[in-house]
Amino acid sequence: QVQLEESGGHLVQPGGSLTLSCDTSGRIFSMYGMGWFRQAPGKSGDLDLVAAVDSGGSTFYSDSVKGRFTISRNSAKNMTYLQMNSLNPEDTAIYYCTPVRYYGGNYHRPTGVSWGQGTQVTVTS
Repeated sequence: QVQLEESGGHLVQPGGSLTLSCDTSGRIFSMYGMGWFRQAPGKSGDLDLVAAVDSGGSTFYSDSVKGRFTISRNSAKNMTYLQMNSLNPEDTAIYYCTPVRYYGGNYHRPTGVSWGQGTQVTVTS
């Protein structure tokens, strides 16, 4: 069974930086890429993918975070990171990590993997 544990969220001022961490248990880490999603306050429905990294190290960033966020993974430790710079209030959200695989022109989560509890990022002055 895959378990995901996000950490590193905090309250930060606009222009600040944070690094989120994701600890993945289970054997899925070596079989999939990893992605960071977020859900802004008051928004329902699907979470927004902000960054992903595949097992070969190729990365994807949404337009809203490109140039500010950097995703990385440490396969030896089953850890995934999201370095976030130049944060603005629109980045305020709960951030979740999850395994992903790219096919059919999109990133997909494996079936049967639950979301973790997420980590809250709040950007405010």
